[in-house]
Amino acid sequence: MAYSVSVQKKSTVDPILRDFFITKEGWIFSVSDYFHPAEGIRSILRYVPDPNGERVSKEDQKSYHKLDFNESFQYLKKSHKEWIFEVCLVPRDEIVRVLKPNDAVSDILSKKHSFPAAFELIHRFKDACIPVSSMGISGSILPGLDDDSSDIDFVVYGNDWFLAKESLKRMKETDVSKPETADFKISKLDDAMWHTVYNKRKSPLSFEDFFEHEIRKGNRGMILRNGGQRNVYFDLLFVRSFDQIHFPILRGIDTFKTEIEAIVTDASFSFDNPAIYLIEHEEIDEIYSYTHTYAGQALEGETVRARGVVEVIGDKKRLVIGTSREAQDEWMISLTLLEK
Repeated sequence: MAYSVSVQKKSTVDPILRDFFITKEGWIFSVSDYFHPAEGIRSILRYVPDPNGERVSKEDQKSYHKLDFNESFQYLKKSHKEWIFEVCLVPRDEIVRVLKPNDAVSDILSKKHSFPAAFELIHRFKDACIPVSSMGISGSILPGLDDDSSDIDFVVYGNDWFLAKESLKRMKETDVSKPETADFKISKLDDAMWHTVYNKRKSPLSFEDFFEHEIRKGNRGMILRNGGQRNVYFDLLFVRSFDQIHFPILRGIDTFKTEIEAIVTDASFSFDNPAIYLIEHEEIDEIYSYTHTYAGQALEGETVRARGVVEVIGDKKRLVIGTSREAQDEWMISLTLLEK
């Protein structure tokens, strides 16, 4: 165990999951937790200033380089290796600015930031009675480093996320009948995009099994744009509302890797990060997935098969999926779904 967490109440000051922040050096991090230890804010380095970088800030026109997961740790090792634990722990006094996903929505609505597909999506959810205060946009759009290839990481907070997911389903069903001349249409993913998502996830599941789980989740979509403009992929990301943030995740001791079958007894936070499944099993109490691939993977009452690392926390045992970035030997499937 790298450190212990003693915080028992959520601070209203610390950033939370899907927020970004900028350090004194101009480095941009994405926040990876709701709670943070005394040592710093749990996060991942995403962008660094680079005169030759491929991303240009819409705010100050500076160039940045986007780092992948492994590259970010190699970059940190050169000057701030003391910040590296399982993720990064950036000292609070290094942070000069916190970026909130809800502010990105406000900027797009006020035309301070131009992203027509995101503007359309926000208004669609507004029309579906999702409060603007419950919406956010994370990813590259949040720090203003999006480019022509950027997707939309659309955040919805708390229980409004479930309403948004149902609204998205209706949008896909009704927009099919819209004329081809419509400026925007909300659509399901086509085969090419599903294969793109599958290849990006690098899941050990077959494409067929991956697809069966993903199509049921209903949290992905495409915005089809008229006039030859680029179609935009998006997904709905769940983040807890403040009243749902209670206690930090206590980390235990990793022991051994194993495969189990169990019945899911509670999947209320299965779309969170980590995805949480309470289970009925003779030894393991719960499954946590830090890999987004297995968020929403099973419903309450379903039988699952999962492989991961057993983590011991006092007298509790947890199966953890995603102990490494690509986790090729860690996975989860719903046997109930696949046997239908």
